[in-house]
Amino acid sequence: MSEGNAPPRHGTGAEDLVAQTDTGARTPSGWVGVLLPTIAFVWSLFQLYVASGVPFWLQDALARPLRDATGLDIGFIFNNAETRIVHLAFALTLAALAFPLFKSSPRNRVPWYDWLLAILGAAACLYLLVFKEEIAMRAGLPTTADLVMSSIGLCVLAIAVYRALGLPLVVVAGVFVAYVFFGHSSFLPTVIQWKGASFGKAMWHYWMQLEGVFGVALGVSASMIFLFVLFGSILEKAGAGNFFIKIAFALLGHLRGGPAKAAVVSSAMSGIYSGSSIANTVTTGTFTIPLMKRTGFPPEKAGAVEVASSTNGQLTPPVMGAAAFLIAEYTGIGYIQVIKHALLPALISYIALFYIVHLEAMKMDLKGLPKPPSRLTVMQKLLGVLGGFIAMAVLFLAVYFGLGWIKTAFPGLTFFATLGLFFAAYIILVAIAARYPDLTMDDPNAPVVELPRAGATAVTGLYFLLPLIVLIWCILIERFSPGLSAYWACLAMIVVALTQHPLKALFRGEGEYGARFRRGGREVVDGMISGARNMISIGVATAAAGIIVGTVSLTGMHQVVAEFVEFLSGGNLMLMLILVALMSLILGMGLPTTANYIVVSSLMAPVIVTVGAQSGLIVPLIAVHMFVFYFGILADDTPPVGLAAFAASAISRGDPIKTGVQGFMYDIRTAILPFLFIFNTELLLIDVTPVEAVFVFIVALIAMLLFAAATQGYFLTRNRLWESAALLLVAFTLFRPGYWLDQVQPPFEDVPPAQIFELVQQKPAGDELRVVVEGPDFDTGESKTVALVVPLGEEADGQARLEEAGLPVQLQDGRAVVEEPFPGTPFFEKIGTTFDFYGDQPVTVAEIREPAERMPKEVFYIPGLVLLALVVWLQRRRMPRKPEERSPQVA
Repeated sequence: MSEGNAPPRHGTGAEDLVAQTDTGARTPSGWVGVLLPTIAFVWSLFQLYVASGVPFWLQDALARPLRDATGLDIGFIFNNAETRIVHLAFALTLAALAFPLFKSSPRNRVPWYDWLLAILGAAACLYLLVFKEEIAMRAGLPTTADLVMSSIGLCVLAIAVYRALGLPLVVVAGVFVAYVFFGHSSFLPTVIQWKGASFGKAMWHYWMQLEGVFGVALGVSASMIFLFVLFGSILEKAGAGNFFIKIAFALLGHLRGGPAKAAVVSSAMSGIYSGSSIANTVTTGTFTIPLMKRTGFPPEKAGAVEVASSTNGQLTPPVMGAAAFLIAEYTGIGYIQVIKHALLPALISYIALFYIVHLEAMKMDLKGLPKPPSRLTVMQKLLGVLGGFIAMAVLFLAVYFGLGWIKTAFPGLTFFATLGLFFAAYIILVAIAARYPDLTMDDPNAPVVELPRAGATAVTGLYFLLPLIVLIWCILIERFSPGLSAYWACLAMIVVALTQHPLKALFRGEGEYGARFRRGGREVVDGMISGARNMISIGVATAAAGIIVGTVSLTGMHQVVAEFVEFLSGGNLMLMLILVALMSLILGMGLPTTANYIVVSSLMAPVIVTVGAQSGLIVPLIAVHMFVFYFGILADDTPPVGLAAFAASAISRGDPIKTGVQGFMYDIRTAILPFLFIFNTELLLIDVTPVEAVFVFIVALIAMLLFAAATQGYFLTRNRLWESAALLLVAFTLFRPGYWLDQVQPPFEDVPPAQIFELVQQKPAGDELRVVVEGPDFDTGESKTVALVVPLGEEADGQARLEEAGLPVQLQDGRAVVEEPFPGTPFFEKIGTTFDFYGDQPVTVAEIREPAERMPKEVFYIPGLVLLALVVWLQRRRMPRKPEERSPQVA
C-alpha cells in the first residue's frame, strides 16, 4: 500500500457500488444535468412542505379567499394517500433518469426510452390523483383506462426496481404476482393452491387502492423515512460524518487494533442516521479500512470489521435503517416503544463487536496508532472525564426539568423556550469551535504521524449534536410523531449548515461572510439533492414490497408458508426457528433495509406466531418481528450476495466472498440474539423495571462477551477446545437460566379445564389466562392445538370475563367448549379461521396453564460463574508473565 500523499484511488469501485444501489450512477451533462438535481431538490422541498404546517396556512390564507371570489377550490393540503402517490411519482421519475437501465447504457446522457419510462411512471401515479373522485365512485369496478394505467404503473415499477436494486426483488415480487394469477393451477400441490384472481381484481388491488403498491410501506416511506434520510444526508454534507470519524479515532486510535475499534464506533454513530449499510460501509470504510490494514489487519478482516459494524448500524435506534417506523406500523406498537425494545440488543451487539476486534488484535499482537503526548497525570485525566460526565448530566437535568417546568407552567411557551435554548447553545458551541481549525478530510493512505487530540477534535463539532438532540427531544419529550420530529430536526440541521461557516468567520474576524453563507447554501442544496437520490431506491423498494404485502392480504399466502415450515420442521420448535432464520436470510439477500424488513415480516413473522402457538410458544409480536428483521439484515454481509461485503472489498482490495464469510463470523453474536430474545423477552426490556433493566443489561453483556471469546477462540489467552465449550455453556446459562430451571421445576401447573370459570373469577383485574385450545382443523379435519394468552379485564363473573376478552366458553358434560369467536374480536384470526366449529368434534379448552411457584432462575448463575472462574484461573496460569515472554501470534 502506498504511503504517499496522493489522493486515494481504492474507493472508486465502492463509490460506484453505492451509486448503483443507492443514489444512481448517471451524471448527465448540459441542461439534463441541471434538471436531474432540480427534480431531486423539488422532491425534498415537497416532503418538507407536506410535513410542515405550511399547507394549512396556505389553505387558510389563499384557498378560501380564492374560492369565495372565483368559485375555484384549490387545495394546498395533501392527505396521506395523495402524498404516497406524489412520492412514488418522484421516485419512478428519478429512477428512470438517474439509474442506467443496463451496464452498457450511457451515464452522461438520458436515452429516449428512459425519458419515456419517466413520463409513463409519473403519469400512472398522477392518474390516481387527477381522477381520484371518479375512481372513488367506481370502487372495485375498474375501467379500461384504469387497467391500462395500472399495468403501465406496475411495469414501470418493475423496471425501476431492477435498475435501482437489481434482479432479486423483481424476482421475488414476480413470484408473488404469478401466484395471484396461477395459484389455482392443477400443477401446483393442493396444499398451496388458492382460487386465483381475475386481471381486473388483481390490478385494482395492486394499484388502484391502498392495499398494494400504495400501502402501509410506501406510506411510511413518504411520511417518515424520507425526512430521516434527508436529515442524515444534510448532516453528512455539513461535515458531521467526518467529525464522527475523527472523534472516534482520537478517542480509540491509540488502543490495540485502534483503527478497527474506531471503525466500530464511527459506524455506530453513522448508523444513528444512516438508512443504508452499503453507504455506511463506504462512508466510514474509506478511511478506516486502509488504516486497519496498515496496523496489521489482513484485507479480508479489515473489510469484515467494517461490514459487521455497518450492518449493525441498521439495527441501531432511532432509525434502524428506516425500518423502525415500519415495525411500529406493522406491530401496532408505538415508535418510542420500538426504540426501547431495540436499544439493548443493539448496544450489546456493538460492545461485543468492539470486544471481538480487541481479541483479534490480541491474537495478532497488534499495536495502536501513535498518541499525542499529554502533560496531564492519570488522576487529572480521570477527573476530566468525571467532570465531563457531571457537566453533561447537569446540562441534561437543567434542560429536562427546566423545559419540563416551562411546559407545565406556560404550555404555549415551551416551543419558544426550546428554540431559544437551541440557538443559545448553538452560538456558544460555534464560538468555541471557531477557536480551532476546521476539520479536514484526511488521506487514509498518508502516514499517520500522530493522532489528533480528543478534546480539541470534540469541540470543533459538538454543535452537530444539537439537531440530534432536537430529534430526540421532539420524539421522547414532546411526543411528536416521528415524521414531525424529523421535520424539526431537518430544519435545525438546515440552520446549522447555512450558518456555521459565516458564524465561524465572524468569531474569527475573517470576513467574506457572503462566500461563507453561499458555501453553507451549497451544502444544504447538496444535502437535499443527495437525500432525494438516496430515497429513490427506498421509494421503489417499499412500493415493490407493497406488492408482496398485497399478495399476502389477497391470497392468505402466509398461512401456506406456515404450513410448509410446519411440515419441514415436523413440529420441532427450534428447527422451525432455524428454518425461519434461514429463509429470512435468503429473502433478504440483495434488498435494502426497508424492503428487506417488509418481505421477511410479511412472510416469516406470521409463521413464528402460527407454528409457535401450536407448539405452545407465545411471544410478544415485537420479539417475532425483531427476530426476522435481524436475520434479514444479516443478508447484507452473507455470501454470495452480501452487497456490503462487496463494497468493503472494493476498498480493502480483498476477496469479497472471504470478506463476507469473515463478516458473518463476526456477526454470529448478532445471529444468536434473536433466538435469545424469543425465549427471554427481558432482553427487549419487556415487563422489566429500570433496576431490572440495568441488571439484565449487565448479565447479557457478560454473556455476549463470553460467547464472543468462545467463538473467536481467545479469552485471556488462546482457548483450548474444552474452554471454548465451557465459555459457551456459561454464556448460555447467563442468557437463559430459565432453561435449566425448566428442567428442575416445570414452569406451569395444569388446572382441570372444567374449573376455568372459577379460576378466571379469582384472577385480579388486568391479569391473563394461558390456555391450550384443541379442535379439528378447518381444512383437514385433523385434530390440532393452539396456545393462547387471554387478557382479562375488570373483575367479574368468570364466563362474562372470558366473553369480554373475546373467547366465549360453555361448560358441557364436564368439558370447556369454545364457541366460534365473532369476526373482529381478538381471537377470530387466531382460532376462528383455524378450527372447524361445526364439525362432530367440538373445539375445547384442552389445558389451562397456571404459572408455578418456583425458585428464582438467577440461582443457576452461581454454577455458571463458578465454571467461568475455573476457566479464568486456568488461563491466567498460561498467560505470559513478562512482556518479553510474549510472542506475536498469527491469526
